[in-house]
Amino acid sequence: MLVAVVGGNLQGVEATYLARKAGWEVILIDKNSNAPASGLCDYFVKGDVTETGSHSDILQQADIILPALENLIALRTLQRKSRETGTPLAFDSHAYTVTSSKLQSNLLFSRLDIATPEPYPECKFPVIVKPDASSGSRGVHIFEEISVLNDFISQTKNMNSWVIQKFVPGPSYSLEVIGSPGNYIALTVTDLFMDAQFDCKRVTVPSELSSAFVKQFEKISLLIAEKLALTGLMDVEIIEHEGSLKVLEIDARLPSQTPAAVFWSTGINMVALLSQLYLKGKIKTKPEMDPPRFVIYEHLSVSKEKIEVAGEHIMSRAGPLTCYQNFFGADEAITNYHPGRKSWVATMIYAGNDTNAVQQKRETTLENIRRKHNGAPVRDIVPAV
Repeated sequence: MLVAVVGGNLQGVEATYLARKAGWEVILIDKNSNAPASGLCDYFVKGDVTETGSHSDILQQADIILPALENLIALRTLQRKSRETGTPLAFDSHAYTVTSSKLQSNLLFSRLDIATPEPYPECKFPVIVKPDASSGSRGVHIFEEISVLNDFISQTKNMNSWVIQKFVPGPSYSLEVIGSPGNYIALTVTDLFMDAQFDCKRVTVPSELSSAFVKQFEKISLLIAEKLALTGLMDVEIIEHEGSLKVLEIDARLPSQTPAAVFWSTGINMVALLSQLYLKGKIKTKPEMDPPRFVIYEHLSVSKEKIEVAGEHIMSRAGPLTCYQNFFGADEAITNYHPGRKSWVATMIYAGNDTNAVQQKRETTLENIRRKHNGAPVRDIVPAV
C-alpha cells in the first residue's frame, strides 16, 4: 500500500506517522524541504501541487491521497488531480467548507439546537475572540473588559469574519466520528490540556469524562455528522462547563495529536479506517478495540535554560522529525533531537496499563532529561484565565 500525503506540517506528521504504523509506504509532497513530516516518510518530494502538471504521475502511483493541509487552492487542485488520475482523495469538500468556518459551524449548531458558549453581546465578560477560518489557537484573544474589546474591534478590519463568545472555563474533550451517511462510528473520547496560549499541549486517554457525558457527546457528534452528510473523518471539541457540555469547534479532516493518542491507547488507527472508507466504500463494522491503555501524549521544548511542556505549535517549526523508541524513558518520541543537541523539541508518548505507573514513567523521563541538561527546571504552564 502506497499513500501519498500532501502537506508535511502537523497534519502531515499525524498522517505519515499513522500510515507507517499501519505498515504502509508513504510518499510525502511539500514545498518546504524542512517540513516536519519529511523525516518520517519513506519518500519525500519537494514541490507545490498547485503548479500546472506537477506530481500527477506520483499521485497516480499511489493507492490513496491523504490531504494534510488547509490551503483551499491546493485542496481543489487535489480534487481535480484525483479525478484525472483515478486515485481516491480522502476529503469531503462540503463538510470541510462548513467545519473550517466557525461562523458556518455555529449556524449549524443553532439549527440543531446544540449548546455552545453564548454569543456576544448577549453574554457577560470575559469573552473569547477567534478568527472565522483558523485552526489551533492562531489569532485567539481573551478580553475581560468591554473597553479592551472595543479597542480591538476598532483596530481590526473585517470584524464580520470573527467570532465573539463568552469564555467558558472547564475541561476540554475531543471525539472523532468516521463514516458515511447511515454508517457512522464514534471512536474514543480524549482529554485535552492547553498551554498559556490555549494551544493543546497534552492529550490523555482514556477520558475522565463521565459515562453519561460520553454518551451525550457521542450523540451530539453523530447528529452533526448526519446533518453534514459527512463522508470521512470529523473531530468534535467540547468543554464541560457548570455541569453541561458545550460544543466549541468541529473539523472535517484528520486532526493532529488525538489520533496518535487513540492509537496508542486502543490500537485503532484512524488513517487505516479513513483509507478503508475511501477504498472500500464504507467501514463494515466498528473496529475492534484493544483493552484501553492509559496514554499521555504531550509536547516538550528543551533548552539549557528550561524544559517546558508547550502547545503543539512548537513542533511546526522543528524541521524534519524522527521517531525514537525508549526515549529517555518514554515509550516513543517524535523529535528533532540528536545526541549532542542542546535545544530540541519532542512529542513524548507514555503508555501503560496502570495510571500511576504511566505518571511515574513520565516523571522519571522528565528527570532523566533534566539531568542531561544541567538540572534545568520543568515548566508546565496553564492558561491564566
